[in-house]
Amino acid sequence: MVSMSITVNEYTARVLGVIKEKFGLKDRAKALDRFTDMFGEEFVEKEINESTIKEMINDCDNWEKKHKFKRKITIKELDKLCELN
Repeated sequence: MVSMSITVNEYTARVLGVIKEKFGLKDRAKALDRFTDMFGEEFVEKEINESTIKEMINDCDNWEKKHKFKRKITIKELDKLCELN
């Protein structure tokens, strides 16, 4: 939990008030949390969980098998590609 003090315009305050009432929330801070839960993923991914990581690794492995992919990039090659040398 992070504590913050914010100033919002009148429209934002009304929207948060409506969300607060619609979902029976305690205060506008909870309404802002609810709004963020509803629309935040359009901008920022939530924390990724272990099952998602396993699924991604499995998908990559399946793709490599399907396309007969054999070559792996080394850290040195990756650094060169990203111009980190």
